[in-house]
Amino acid sequence: MKKNIIFWLAVSALIMLVLPWLAATFIKGDGGLVVCLLLFFVVNPIYSLIVGGFAGRDIRHRWGLPVVSAALFLAGTWVFFDIEETAFILYALVYFALGIAAMLIFMLLRK
Repeated sequence: MKKNIIFWLAVSALIMLVLPWLAATFIKGDGGLVVCLLLFFVVNPIYSLIVGGFAGRDIRHRWGLPVVSAALFLAGTWVFFDIEETAFILYALVYFALGIAAMLIFMLLRK
């Protein structure tokens, strides 16, 4: 059980911290914009749904995974892009809401 949580925390760190760093560091110009749009509108929402679904399978022990995922996104974007950009808070709230919704849906489907 703990191995699963550690695995998902590592994947969250990879997707929410490492991918924005890679985008900000290695991809310049218009390509960086395209990669960021893909991250913000495709990869991160899908990952939030997946991690929420995983958390919904055992909500008592895994409820924090959507919270940690959204917090890591916020930390990663503020560190690698701009800490004064408040729009990232809205993105983090949307990812959090997607994770919680998926968690609740999977919890209800298991019953």
